[in-house]
Parts: sequence; C-alpha cells; structure tokens
Amino acid sequence: MGARPLLNRRLDGLGTTIFAEMSALATATGSINLGQGFPDTDGPEEVREAAVRALREGRGNQYPPGPGVPELRTAISAHQRRRYGLDYDPDTEVLVTAGATEAIAAALLALLEPGDEVVALEPFYDSYSACIAMAGAVRVPLTLRAPDFRPDLDRLRSLVTPRTRLLLLNSPHNPTGLVLSPDELTAIAELAVERDLLVVTDEVYEHLVFEGAHHPIAALPGMRERTVSISSAGKTFSFTGWKVGWVTGTPELVAAVRTAKQYLTYVSAGPFQYAVAEALALPDSYFDGFRADLLHKRDLLADGLAAAGFRVFRPGGTYFVTTDITPLGEQDGIEFCRSLPERCGVVAIPNAVFYDDVDAGRPLVRFTFCKRVDVLEDAVDRLTRLRPVDRTSRTS
Repeated sequence: MGARPLLNRRLDGLGTTIFAEMSALATATGSINLGQGFPDTDGPEEVREAAVRALREGRGNQYPPGPGVPELRTAISAHQRRRYGLDYDPDTEVLVTAGATEAIAAALLALLEPGDEVVALEPFYDSYSACIAMAGAVRVPLTLRAPDFRPDLDRLRSLVTPRTRLLLLNSPHNPTGLVLSPDELTAIAELAVERDLLVVTDEVYEHLVFEGAHHPIAALPGMRERTVSISSAGKTFSFTGWKVGWVTGTPELVAAVRTAKQYLTYVSAGPFQYAVAEALALPDSYFDGFRADLLHKRDLLADGLAAAGFRVFRPGGTYFVTTDITPLGEQDGIEFCRSLPERCGVVAIPNAVFYDDVDAGRPLVRFTFCKRVDVLEDAVDRLTRLRPVDRTSRTS
C-alpha cells in the first residue's frame, strides 16, 4: 500500500478504547472489573419480559421505523414532560438511536463543519474526542480540576471564539461525577444565547443524581431551540447491551441528526424499543429505588477506597468514583491500573486517557460501583492490600 498510513489521520492516536483493554485484562486475570460501567445484574424483570413478549409477538423483529417505533417515541416525550416539563412532539422532535454513543456521533457529524471548534468539559468521555475528530472539528477543553471539579465559567467564556460552533456538555459527568448546578447551567445557557452557540448535552445519568435533582439545560430560556438533548435506557434500567438511546430537540435539529444517523446504523434494537417504552412508564418508586440502591453502593465503595488509602472524590452523580492515587505513593494512573490486577485482582480505569492535558489526570483513577454489594465488598477487601504503612486515608 506504499507509505501512506491506512488510518485516517483524524483518528490518529485514538486506537483501541481503554475500556476494551482493561476489560480484556480483567478477563485474562480473573479480576473484579470495576473499570467498565456495566452492571452485573439485569434490570427490572417486567422490562425484560416486555422484550420477550415483543419478540414472540413479532414486533420489531424486522426493520423498525427509522425514527424509532411510535410507542417508544411517545414514551420518551411523556417522560420529558413528566420529569422536566419539556414538551416534544414524538413525531418530529424525538429520534431513537443505537445508544447514546450513536446519538452523540450523529449529532456531531450532522452539526459540525471541518474547522469548527467544540468546547467540552475535560476529562471527556472517550467517544467525544473520536466523534469531534471524525467531523473534522477541533476540541477545546474546559478542564475540570480536583477536588470539586466545578467548571471555571470565566475560563469557559474566554474559550469561546468566532470559530466556536457548539458546547458539548455532560451532566451528570463521566468520569468525575460532577452535577452542574442550576446557577452553572444558567450561566452556560446565557453564554450560548449571547454567542449563538448550539449545545449538545449528554444526560445518560439523569436518574443518578445523589444530592438535589437533574436540571436539563434545554428547559432554560432560549435553550430549547439550540439544544440537542441525549439520553438512553442502558444506565437507568441496567440493560446496557440493548443499546437504546434517543435525541430530543426542535424539528430542525432532530432532522439534521437523523440525516447523519440513517447512514450509521439506520435502525437497531427493534424488540427492545417496545420494552424501553414500557420501562419509561414505570412508577416513580422504581427510579427512587434505583437511585437509593446506587447511593448505598457509592458510599460502600467510596468508604472502602478511602480506608485503603486513596483520596476519594465522592461523586454527586453517575456510578463512578474518581480517586487520587498519590497518597498510596503512586503517580501514574495508567501504570497503576495496568498493574492493579496482578497486585490485588481489581481492574479500574486511568482518568488520564480522558484528558488532552494528561498531567491534569495522571494521578486520577476511576472505579465503578454499579456491581452487586458482595462484589463491591470483595473488591474493597482486595484493595486494602494497597494500604500504605503509617499513612492515614483522606476523603473529599
């Protein structure tokens, strides 16, 4: 093939995701996988049975409608109205996607031109960088720093230039667990309106806010017409393998995203769409119980990590805990995570892979707590082997 590289230069340096690498390491070593964020139990039995029923009744076994089955689009619209007072027409303002990952890709491919700048919260979920690169755009990081990971709003304003097209938000934020406050969202919204920016917001952890509540930026003045909101069923209902996500926005924004989406997967997850429609109609008691269960697991893991000698940054949302490994006498999170399975039989994710500013994330490591209690207790017990002699743990 000559000297020309095979890989498109836009994707240079991306390679295999860290999740694939660390999950393979967990399998090879028989370690407890607290790296990749997938539950080790299934979600509600009635939702799983709804999928089985759809399969048996032949609903969705062939290509579903391109925008998604009407039942699910209607359920998404009802969920947005019931939870947030946001009204979306299920026929023109809702689009079903193959998980939130496809929704993010389709939105960025549809809305960005080569050379456009995208301001995003750093550390980034890894697909953000890839999708911005595939669109030929330029990512501009607003770095969130320990211990509280709050955004510097003055810095955000300074990052917006005439080339800025879009703000890419993620709240609750993976990996830090940051939940943007109403005041922060208001300031971001005012900036977006003032500078006529589009906003793409990833809200897949909307039902995992441990203090306070989730506030969609689309509900703020001037934001509905410029916001593409993204969420999915995987995190909320513990069926991550079904890959059912969605986009809500104005007819013009949804049509733009659908134009790109139809050339990605076209359609997916037919029978599961009917099941997710039923899941979104579950009573508030389900969502409250789900949150309470994960809150208990958050505290179990966070307390255990602190006792093992990590500095722990207790998250306000998601199902991840970010830690600082320097109290353990460690400095490099990537080296630490690659050695952790052999040292104590646990897998985690180094936060440095989510940063352009690698030094900002170098000593930080992410653990997930969306596992059974007995698994978390076992992991905590194993991690105590790391506890340094004559050191006291610290927690934030």
